[in-house]
Amino acid sequence: MRAVPTLLLAALLLAPAAANAQSGGAPSPLEIAERAEQAAYYQAKDGRARVQMDIVDAQGRIRERTMTILRHDMMKNGEQTGHQRFYVYFHEPADIRDTVFMVHKHPRTNDDRWLYLPALDLVRRIAAEDERSSFVGSDYFYEDVSGRGANEDTHTLKETTDTYYVLRSEPKQPGLVEFDHYISYIHKETFIPVQVNYFKADGTKYRQYTVDKVETIEGHPTVVKSTMRDLRGGGHSTLTYTQVDYNVGLSADIFTERYLRNPPRGLLTSGE
Repeated sequence: MRAVPTLLLAALLLAPAAANAQSGGAPSPLEIAERAEQAAYYQAKDGRARVQMDIVDAQGRIRERTMTILRHDMMKNGEQTGHQRFYVYFHEPADIRDTVFMVHKHPRTNDDRWLYLPALDLVRRIAAEDERSSFVGSDYFYEDVSGRGANEDTHTLKETTDTYYVLRSEPKQPGLVEFDHYISYIHKETFIPVQVNYFKADGTKYRQYTVDKVETIEGHPTVVKSTMRDLRGGGHSTLTYTQVDYNVGLSADIFTERYLRNPPRGLLTSGE
C-alpha cells in the first residue's frame, strides 16, 4: 500500500501526468467527467470501507460519526452497467447507531434513496429534491455519498495544465440543485477529482471539496481522506476511510429494504 500525502504536497498530484503523452490527444469533456466518476465511485466490482466522519462547526466544535459503507456494482455479461447499490450503516454515536442509508444508483434516471431511522423504526424515502441536503448533519450532501452522474451536467473543458483537466459543469436540470455551476480539478493520470468548487449564479464560491490523501489499495488509487467545506457558514466535514477492501463478493440481496432493519453484521467492519 502506497500512501500519498496531503493535496498540496502530494507528489502524485504535482508531478507531470503520463496522460500528457497520449498519442490520441485529450479526451472530450464528457469523457473526462465519465472517467472521473469511474475513478471516484466504480473501482473494482464492489467495495467495503470503515469510515470516520468528523463534523467541525465554525467554532471548532467536533461531532463524530463512524460508519461502514458497502458498494455493489450491477453487472451484465461481466461488464459494469452503471447501476450501483450503496449501503451505509452507522456504528456510532449511540444516538444514531443502527441508522442505515441505502442508495440504488441509476445512470439515466433519478436515484432511489432510503433512510432507516431505528429510534422511530421508520423507513423514509428521500425525494430527488432532497438529495442535495445535509447528510446526517454534515457538510456532505446525500448525493455526495454515491456521487453525481456525469450525464446530469453539461461539461466544458475550461483549462488543461500539466497535471489537471479543469472542467466547468452546469446542471441540465437547474431546478433540482442549489448551484449554478462547479469547477473540477481532475488529475490527468488517475482521473481522481482532487478539488471541486461550487458556485452560485453571482459567481460566489460557497462550497469546496478537496482530496487530502490518496492510497493505492489492491492496485486502485483510492481517496482515503477528503474534506467538504461550507465557505459561507465556516464549518467543514472530513471523511477518513480505513479497512478498505475491493472485490469482497457482496450480494445484491443485501441492498434491499429487508436489510435496512436487519443489518448484515457479518459484513460490517466493526467486528460485530
